[in-house]
Amino acid sequence: MRMAAVPNIVVTVARSFVAAAVFGYFVDLLHQTHNHLVNPVGRPFGDDWVNYWSAAYLALHGRTAEIYDLNAFHVFQQTIVGSPLDGYHYSYPPVMLLLSAPFALIPYVPGLFAWLTAGWYAFYRALKLAMPGRSMLLLALATPAVLINAVGGQNGTWTAALLGGGLGLLERRPYLAGALLGLMVYKPHLALLVPVALLAGRQWRAIVAAAVAAGLMLGASYLIFGPEVWAHYLRNLTALRHVILEEDISPRMVSVFIAMRSLGASVATAYWVQGAFAAVACVAVAVVWLRNTPAALKNAVLLLGTCLTAPYLQDYDLVFGAIIVAWLWQQPVESERAERSLQIGCGLLLLLPLVAAAAKHLTGIAFGPLFVLPLFAVALRMSFGGQSAALGASSTQLSSARL
Repeated sequence: MRMAAVPNIVVTVARSFVAAAVFGYFVDLLHQTHNHLVNPVGRPFGDDWVNYWSAAYLALHGRTAEIYDLNAFHVFQQTIVGSPLDGYHYSYPPVMLLLSAPFALIPYVPGLFAWLTAGWYAFYRALKLAMPGRSMLLLALATPAVLINAVGGQNGTWTAALLGGGLGLLERRPYLAGALLGLMVYKPHLALLVPVALLAGRQWRAIVAAAVAAGLMLGASYLIFGPEVWAHYLRNLTALRHVILEEDISPRMVSVFIAMRSLGASVATAYWVQGAFAAVACVAVAVVWLRNTPAALKNAVLLLGTCLTAPYLQDYDLVFGAIIVAWLWQQPVESERAERSLQIGCGLLLLLPLVAAAAKHLTGIAFGPLFVLPLFAVALRMSFGGQSAALGASSTQLSSARL
């Protein structure tokens, strides 16, 4: 058995993509200074960063009541960017205010670069953890979701760092791993299968640490911001779910639910299909984590299953796709056919954030699940193919294999 090889053309394309992405990103930022810090169509400098910074700033200054008041929040945001902007809102639970508050101590524009740089570095460290001893810099820079995340001023790199770092540390430092996974309480829909995996894997110490971390974050946000803020958030959440998820089919959504809605399915039918995929993914994760499967395969199945479970899944959330690829790529393959399947599956997952919106605009159909399912099948085949024991038998052999 040998590890899959990386074709030279892939390396060349990746380097070219990084150069083009950096240039395109700063051109996009420059365009957002057309009218103060807003572009001609009402998009602010840093896009969704205006939500994170505004909410954190208001929280730091004791004005949390304005955060979940859509009108008051919008008025405040316009004072930040100095011009009318499109309708932006804050859809995160109050625990997110605790995590993002340090960045509101920095002025808005440099705060954006601090947010993106710190998030990318945290993601890079998690990626290095997924495949130690190898240079992961090119993959960390060339992952298309990283560009999509930066353009949107989003939190995809932070999510990847928490999920990738938590799972990567599970065997060596279970308490720290559990604490990192517990912080996913800020975005719980992307951690739905984590308890299933930890229970099936009998990771008791990590479970305790995750519960403590999540409980501390929830309790601190309740005590600091008060029950009214949580009540306002929960009221907004119901309305936002209806408007954003069920009615407005965003081209950036890549979930099973959105795929079904784009095909004309009713909301009820889409939820049923989403539930069916979630049930299959849940069973697959539970069985893989119950078996004596290499940790990298367990982790990959868990996050790929998450992509098929969460009804709300955006293109920028898929930064953790690079970590999935790193986990799977270090596994030996038995044949050229298996290697080709792995290469295609990894390529589809990495490309999804780059093409999802364009494909939806061109065809009206959200193809997201079709880009995830091939690699999910590959990961399951590697987990159940009878080679699991051999895959985990010699870490020395794996670390000495060449890409």
